[in-house]
Amino acid sequence: MTQFRISEAAALLGVSDDTVRRWAEQGRLAVTRGANGMRVVEGADLVPLMEELGSGGALAEAFPLARASARNRFVGLVTRVQRDGVMAQVDLQAGPFRIVSLMSAEAADELGLEPGVLAAASAKATTVSIELPPGPDS
Repeated sequence: MTQFRISEAAALLGVSDDTVRRWAEQGRLAVTRGANGMRVVEGADLVPLMEELGSGGALAEAFPLARASARNRFVGLVTRVQRDGVMAQVDLQAGPFRIVSLMSAEAADELGLEPGVLAAASAKATTVSIELPPGPDS
């Protein structure tokens, strides 16, 4: 299981450390003691809250990952891995954004992708469309 310190869980949820502690006291979030004696939260326990909150925050700063050429990177928690034969669908909640990736089941297994695991999705494309919502004049 992937475990996160209180401050890391707060960054993933887009809330303060105190909010995470308060939620633990209220029973909304399970917090235990890790092997080093620090209070930790299981990554899988964060998934329902992340989906509920659609949390934002500076995840990339809180969890720096390996450098890559792709500039469109989304750091978050894996919320679902659905394997079907040779393929797998992996859902990642990155702040308020749900990212879906299709990959081989072998790749998902090699990466150890399961709900609650911290991961980064990267996208590199030659064409990116930007849309505006309909305005009052539409």
